[in-house]
Amino acid sequence: MPEILERPALNILDQSPPARRPIDEQLGLPTNRPRVAVLIPCHNEEAAIGKVVSDFHRALPDAIVYVYDNNSTDCTILQARASGAVVRRERLQGKGHVVRRMFADIDADVYILVDGDDTYDAAGAPGMLTMMTDRQLDMVSAARYGAARDAYRPGHRFGNVLLTALVTRVFGDGITDLLSGYRVFSRRFVKSFPALSSGFETETEFTVHALALHMPIQEVRAPYRNRAAGTASKLNTFMDGIRILRAIVTLIQQERPLQFFSFAGVCLLAIGIGLGIPVVLTFLNTGLVPRLPTALLSTGLVLLAFLSFTAGLILDAVSRGRKENKRLAYLAIPPLEASE
Repeated sequence: MPEILERPALNILDQSPPARRPIDEQLGLPTNRPRVAVLIPCHNEEAAIGKVVSDFHRALPDAIVYVYDNNSTDCTILQARASGAVVRRERLQGKGHVVRRMFADIDADVYILVDGDDTYDAAGAPGMLTMMTDRQLDMVSAARYGAARDAYRPGHRFGNVLLTALVTRVFGDGITDLLSGYRVFSRRFVKSFPALSSGFETETEFTVHALALHMPIQEVRAPYRNRAAGTASKLNTFMDGIRILRAIVTLIQQERPLQFFSFAGVCLLAIGIGLGIPVVLTFLNTGLVPRLPTALLSTGLVLLAFLSFTAGLILDAVSRGRKENKRLAYLAIPPLEASE
């Protein structure tokens, strides 16, 4: 496990206990079990984090549980450490920043990412882990079901369905719960993941990264329950929904530029032709162009449409080169061996 460089001004809350070694390693016995890291990003989850850490220790005794605190103002760090977690901090606010730091810092074969609000069941982790190793997958995602109203508000549910439909329409099927916070990743996935987002749109990045590179992935149904008493959701239905939608549009532009700019070109061409037809008909009948501004606008829109098509073709070649580089980075990491 690589060492983390600390800031000169150390705080006693930043000092974590040494990570627990797997039982077989402590006894000096040979083992081919994958190294499993449970990653829990947290912000003000003192009421739930202790139970979450304890549940994952019971479900996966050989795993190391990491809690990355994101500027909590309560006792989240103390509760996590008391439950046996390795506690670290990320100062940049936002789940995307925390995920980027965790993926960069932690060295493991399999990574389990879960929220720290106790809405996901740790008992499902061994099954997801087994599925990943047996089928040599790169991502196993938990699709939520049975969610109570307080845990999964109607606005969140509707937004998730809408955004999921948009992503699957463009990038392909394979995921029905785009915004799930409970996922298992291979080392290949984690170390080739660009992690460009800063907030809750990072879940969208997970899915698009897997679908764009045609990684082997699987989705399983998992129960979703109410948050622990005394905690509140950090997700803002409207503002975070807008941010996620903007992230999807940006990812479409980057990963599918020909489709993106062709759609824009078709819209511009349709408007330009619609405005230009009456002008042309008038010219054919009278030999005059009485609506010169409309004619100029129509001509400009048609030219912009062809420029948009051209930009799409050029950026599609650039995107293909970027995708090849990401694929090579992915293939440079050895795959996880299938369990016996």
